[in-house]
Amino acid sequence: MQYRKFGKLDWKASALGFGCMRLPCANGERGSANIDEAEAIRMLRHAIDAGVNYVDTAYPYHEGKSELLVGKALKDGYRERVRLATKLPTWMVEGPQDFDRFLNEQLGKLHTDHIDFYLIHSLNKSFWRNIVVKNNLLREAERAMADGSIGHLGFSFHDNYESFAEIVNGSDLWTFCQIQYNYMDTENQAGTRGLKLAAEKGLAVVVMEPLMGGRLADPPPAIAETLASDPARRSPAQLAFEWVWDQPEVSVVLSGMSTVEQVVEDLRFADAAEVGKITEAGQEIFARVREQYKARITIPCTQCGYCMPCPNGLNIPVNFDFFNYAHTYDDVGAARFRYKFVLKEEQRAGACIACGNCEELCPQQIPISEWMPKVAALLA
Repeated sequence: MQYRKFGKLDWKASALGFGCMRLPCANGERGSANIDEAEAIRMLRHAIDAGVNYVDTAYPYHEGKSELLVGKALKDGYRERVRLATKLPTWMVEGPQDFDRFLNEQLGKLHTDHIDFYLIHSLNKSFWRNIVVKNNLLREAERAMADGSIGHLGFSFHDNYESFAEIVNGSDLWTFCQIQYNYMDTENQAGTRGLKLAAEKGLAVVVMEPLMGGRLADPPPAIAETLASDPARRSPAQLAFEWVWDQPEVSVVLSGMSTVEQVVEDLRFADAAEVGKITEAGQEIFARVREQYKARITIPCTQCGYCMPCPNGLNIPVNFDFFNYAHTYDDVGAARFRYKFVLKEEQRAGACIACGNCEELCPQQIPISEWMPKVAALLA
């Protein structure tokens, strides 16, 4: 196992972290509360025995059961061998008192008296301004750190770079952050600019979704053929992991493993992880793959936002983003889940009344009102 610097801390994290969002479930279910406890505990302990020292879970994972499972898995001396991370369910906070309420519940579920790395979960501009700042949650977190309930404070993030910069610069309490990052997300969400900004501020960066929920491990045939030109004959999954580990600013890469075979494979990848491993020829392969994925985009929306605000309340760019995602990665299921999770009903494509106002403002001259019924038909 390779170990990497974790921000300003005098501690090194394993290159691979165990993400507990996709634990094995009975009957092949995904993300349900019906966790196969014996198998999940066996997997987690096997990873720790092999050198993994960063375990990540969260309040809502597996419908609230992930933390309970992790608490059981870390008995018998395993708790002392890892740094444990979990997250405050930001969207459920109604007042400052909820910080302690959730934290105390999580300490109980995890059978521990402290959380090494506590994250404010899934921050975006709205959650940051309207929940974290409004309810003085950083003050509550500082008090929890003072009494030892929390070791270090961080946040996970889903929004654009500008919002990321606002949050990173919004407090001196941050020790680390968690961002979605992979070779296709260099300009999405926090992106490469966010990665470098966090590192410049001295924050450790934990990476989630290195495989985009598994999609980069199973690419469409034409893209798989391009990746197969890798001289070292690495699998698409290994190439995706190694691209992330190639970035010196990355402290730990989380993998949501569902089988023992995935644990063994990811451990093998992590054993060989290092900065600077991707050659110039390798970077050219990734560049070709990016172009191939971009060529699969159906609607030529650049996310400029000129069409907004919609007088009827639609979030036009996000509707198009999810539609394009389904076609780019051959994954309608994931796109449909995001569509329903992120967008309120009145923001979805089905609410379009074809008024045409947005089409007059679109620099790409996209026939938006013609596309919206197609988006709704695919994702609703």
